[in-house]
Amino acid sequence: MADVHSVETRSYNMSQIKGKNTKPEMLVRKFLHANGFRYRLHVKDMPGRPDIILPKYKTVIFINGCFWHGHEGCKYYVIPKTRTDWWRQKINSNINNDRKACQKLTENQWNVIVIWECELRKDKLENTLKELLVKLGKT
Repeated sequence: MADVHSVETRSYNMSQIKGKNTKPEMLVRKFLHANGFRYRLHVKDMPGRPDIILPKYKTVIFINGCFWHGHEGCKYYVIPKTRTDWWRQKINSNINNDRKACQKLTENQWNVIVIWECELRKDKLENTLKELLVKLGKT
């Protein structure tokens, strides 16, 4: 099955996908700030370059896109029908990198919280953010 877009169009579309300051990330950041949390962003020398770092709580937060990070059992994680092997390899590489980063952070006594993009959709947002406060010990 061929791609519905030309190579140039597909390339442009993919180039527009952001890795930082995404809408799900901004939702969590606004919520944390409104609840009195202060944090750092995308610290380069930390394993996996976490999206949000809460030094006071020795906690890092990764906000993962369901597709890019292979959210198992999620309806938003569907391997494309074209270049299937390439995509499977790319996503599996992301999953392995995530696992290694979380392991290193845990070994260094950091609490690791992973929030999936689908957990920040309107129907689940309130529960996800309440749960985040519980995990951070501020209920």
